[in-house]
Amino acid sequence: MKFGIYFAYWETEWRGDYKAYIEKAAKLGFDVMELSYAPMPGYSEAYMQELRACAKANGITLTAGYGPTADQNISSSDPSVVANGMAFFREMLRRLEKMGIRSIGGGLYSYWPVDYSKPIDRERDRAIALKNVRELGKEALDRGVDFCLECLNRYEGYLLNTAKEGVEFVQEVDVPSVKLLLDTFHMNIEEDSMPDAILTAGPYLRRLHTGEANRRVPGQGGLPWNDIGRALRAIDFQGDVVMEPFVRAGGTIGREIKVWRQLVDKVDEGSLDHDALRALQFSRFVLGRQ
Repeated sequence: MKFGIYFAYWETEWRGDYKAYIEKAAKLGFDVMELSYAPMPGYSEAYMQELRACAKANGITLTAGYGPTADQNISSSDPSVVANGMAFFREMLRRLEKMGIRSIGGGLYSYWPVDYSKPIDRERDRAIALKNVRELGKEALDRGVDFCLECLNRYEGYLLNTAKEGVEFVQEVDVPSVKLLLDTFHMNIEEDSMPDAILTAGPYLRRLHTGEANRRVPGQGGLPWNDIGRALRAIDFQGDVVMEPFVRAGGTIGREIKVWRQLVDKVDEGSLDHDALRALQFSRFVLGRQ
């Protein structure tokens, strides 16, 4: 398995100097740098090639994450919204291929964060999502991109909350590029057992997001990391373990992730780098050891 980190750990907005973060990931010893797709629709063809070259030069695998907006919702009952979303995702897949990014993950089957003031028709929306994810999955397969569906907690999503629901959905889609993304933060809310959820996901698990229950870096809380590691090794997990901590209040990220206070004593870059390195060492030992 490969170990990575999400760039947003250092940021308060869903964008940043991605080339600098690629270099930082390499310097700290990570294998993977996860980027938000949010700013990428505005990237020039030349800049996309620069990102790809930067990752290659630094020995870093790039992955991407994204939470679709309401007007990109491919499970919407409004055909115009679905058409907009499908066009958005087709262009996304083209751009990911151009940048050499072979894995996109998130609540791609719906939108994020969900507006629960509006009526929910779960079965209808699931059926719409199933059809459209299958179609996009085929295009993702042609472009060599894994389309990873994240199981979100009930407060952020309603279609896929558990690994069992995710596996059932992916099996119905039945396209090899459509896989699962599990996240220890969401699993801690929804699953009876995180190790059992990983065992349930089995070969469908492509990426695991890690972080403590309060969204600090792995190793600074009480989640059952040894058991999680045993489960990953039991399924012979060969995907990406990407830590996704959010510890900084402020900005769009703080508002959308609901971080209302600094979760660590120091949020200067040096202190964050130090914690990231310690968490990487912890993760390699606890999750990756044989």
